[in-house]
Amino acid sequence: MSETPSAGTRVVLVDDLRSFVDGRRAEVARTSEAGVRLLEGYRGRRLDELWLDHDLGEDDTIWPVVEVLERAAFDGRPLDIGVIKIHSANPAGAAKMTQALRRWGYRVTPASGSTAVGYLDKPVSPAEPPA
Repeated sequence: MSETPSAGTRVVLVDDLRSFVDGRRAEVARTSEAGVRLLEGYRGRRLDELWLDHDLGEDDTIWPVVEVLERAAFDGRPLDIGVIKIHSANPAGAAKMTQALRRWGYRVTPASGSTAVGYLDKPVSPAEPPA
């Protein structure tokens, strides 16, 4: 079964390094701040899929994005999201995100190890100078 959404599907990916490798169209946020801005634009609009990574580089994590979702639900106006897919490689972070978001009624699906997201270019390690 393919994970590729149909044309016209609204998808947001919040991940500092990975992208969709299957060519699907998505709005991408590389920081929690950018993720919060993207979600604010979906108030009152349907978002079909929200893909979340936990660790966003340096000291940044997904928690500011999760807090926006929690606050909206607490205020009785949860964002209209079909499914939230957590693709984090951080098992403890993924579990906490799942628990927090399900508590507020969001539909959450674990997607760690999904082949839909990956590195489009091989990341350069600090010991390896760029070519």
